[in-house]
Amino acid sequence: MSRTMNHRPMELGRPASGKRKLKDLLLQKDNRACADCGAADPKWASANIGVFICLKCCGVHRSLGTHISKVLSVTLDEWSDDEIDAMMEVGGNSSANSIYEAFLPEGYSKPGPDAGHEERSKFIRSKYELQEFLKPSLRINSANKSQETPKISVQTSFSRKIMDSFRSNSSKPEDGMVEFIGLLKVKVLKGTNLAIRDMMTSDPYVILTLGRQTLQTTVVKSNLNPVWNEELMLSVPQRYGPLQLRVFDHDMFSADDIMGEAEIDLQPLITSAMAFGDAGMFGDMQIGKWLKSSDNALIDDSTVNIVDGKVKQAVSLKLQNVECGELDLELEWMPLEQ
Repeated sequence: MSRTMNHRPMELGRPASGKRKLKDLLLQKDNRACADCGAADPKWASANIGVFICLKCCGVHRSLGTHISKVLSVTLDEWSDDEIDAMMEVGGNSSANSIYEAFLPEGYSKPGPDAGHEERSKFIRSKYELQEFLKPSLRINSANKSQETPKISVQTSFSRKIMDSFRSNSSKPEDGMVEFIGLLKVKVLKGTNLAIRDMMTSDPYVILTLGRQTLQTTVVKSNLNPVWNEELMLSVPQRYGPLQLRVFDHDMFSADDIMGEAEIDLQPLITSAMAFGDAGMFGDMQIGKWLKSSDNALIDDSTVNIVDGKVKQAVSLKLQNVECGELDLELEWMPLEQ
């Protein structure tokens, strides 16, 4: 079944906006060089791995088979919504390499842009097919490479290990009970240039909502640039949606006035944290990214990092549906065993 092309009517325009997102992702600094050899200006991608690659590396990826690497042209091929969403979830070359090259031996030299085919092929096969540089617990056993066993989709299995558990869990009925998959610590840091709701100032506080849980910070009196540095803890259900955030002005004698709102997509944080498991086993590194777009309130791209054995994400938001105001937060994922 052929997919809708960009010249079709606007009501069927999702692929066009998806392609735009893909090209915006390609323009990110980390994606302007091939994920495998560093060659400039890659125009190809492995849709199921989530990396941008050059023409030479593209040839090696194709030789691995689509069960490991599905290669598409960023500009020429038609992409499905799922393929684009998968690329956006990974966040590009830096995030992918932080997983696929997490255990690259010290002193190991990756092939450069001018590397020969043999050197390039050996590295790419080691990286994706044999998974030699992955965290051991993330490696997929391809049925001992038995000739009698049909080919197993090694890369798809790995992707499912990271991603599909969230999607499958979210589709299960709860039968009146809510099961939790972890804890989310939200540190509300500060507000900047918040809206005036009293005569000359405001008395702001922040309300966080996740599912049926609602938490509130303290009220900061007469301050448009409040500093809270206040930690709030939320349980994360299997069917987690975005974290809802609203800022209000506290009034003594009337209803509190809204001072803006925003949503935080938790999937980049939770997906990355689940993929790495015990963050204490790793040094400081970036493991994921939530990209700024016209569809969210981000001021800049928000990276997910392992810092001192903890998975954290700094988020700066421009408050929505209000004349002005920004909010800075820090998220921390805490598995239930912790």
